[in-house]
Amino acid sequence: MLSLLAASAAAADPIQFADLRLAKAIDLGFFQLRFYSLAYLLGVIFAYWHTSVALKQPGAPMAQRHADDLFFYCTLGVIIGGRLGYATFYEPDLWTTFANDSWLSWRLLRLWEGGMSFHGGLIGVTVAMLWISWREKLNFIRVVDYVSVGVPMGMLLGRLANFVNGELWGRATDVPWGMVFCDGIARQGVACATTGTVRHPSQLYQAGLEGLAMLVIMLSLFWLTRARYRPGLLAGVFTIGMGVSRFVNEFFREPDQQLADFALRTGLSMGQWLTIPLILTGLIVVIFALRKKPLASGTAAPA
Repeated sequence: MLSLLAASAAAADPIQFADLRLAKAIDLGFFQLRFYSLAYLLGVIFAYWHTSVALKQPGAPMAQRHADDLFFYCTLGVIIGGRLGYATFYEPDLWTTFANDSWLSWRLLRLWEGGMSFHGGLIGVTVAMLWISWREKLNFIRVVDYVSVGVPMGMLLGRLANFVNGELWGRATDVPWGMVFCDGIARQGVACATTGTVRHPSQLYQAGLEGLAMLVIMLSLFWLTRARYRPGLLAGVFTIGMGVSRFVNEFFREPDQQLADFALRTGLSMGQWLTIPLILTGLIVVIFALRKKPLASGTAAPA
């Protein structure tokens, strides 16, 4: 795939997404495992594994049994919060649209048709962490510090899955690495032959900034500095980094079709408006963390 991208970028013709021939699922014979579902699964597994390793270090804010419960509820928070957030912020019609008379046809429940919100998932995970922290009498902000380190891996895998699916493409462009996402455009009911618009592969930009860059930053801060002994610092950096990355990337990403008019009216996309409170919250948390005296490295973890 990389050789095809390089060759196409050097040529006059734009890259055709269809020519990449990316499989969208793993065919297990009796079941097709879609890469988007696999991205969620592997992202949660990585975050759970990293948190478990981190809890073995001095000064951990919780025990392994807390992490076991936490990631069960966080997984529910990602799925439920992500779906409800998408319906609330991006496609309100999902709340009231049914495919037929059965409640099972309620489009809000049809997760396999796509539609998840990062901000909704973040709210869902935050609620899960608040619940476990309250129930187990844990320090909430330190729990967030430890969990946030592994989250960018899920963002990286999720955005790569968006690219493989040929969805959430970027705005029209004339950059040499621009692509024609005919596959994705055709799936939205627009004939590919009449809409061969060259677009930013914004899914890859998001994978690089929200995923890879943030993963390197968070892992480096946790393992190479004493940031984990300053409650809130890791959580604040994560919040700022994700907010800024999403805000920048939205300049290259095509707004959701149903929100295109909103973006034109307000000058910013829905995703950008939603990231502004994230950035401000992250700044406040970082300032608070840096003004406080750091914890001693030998602080015992809860039993």
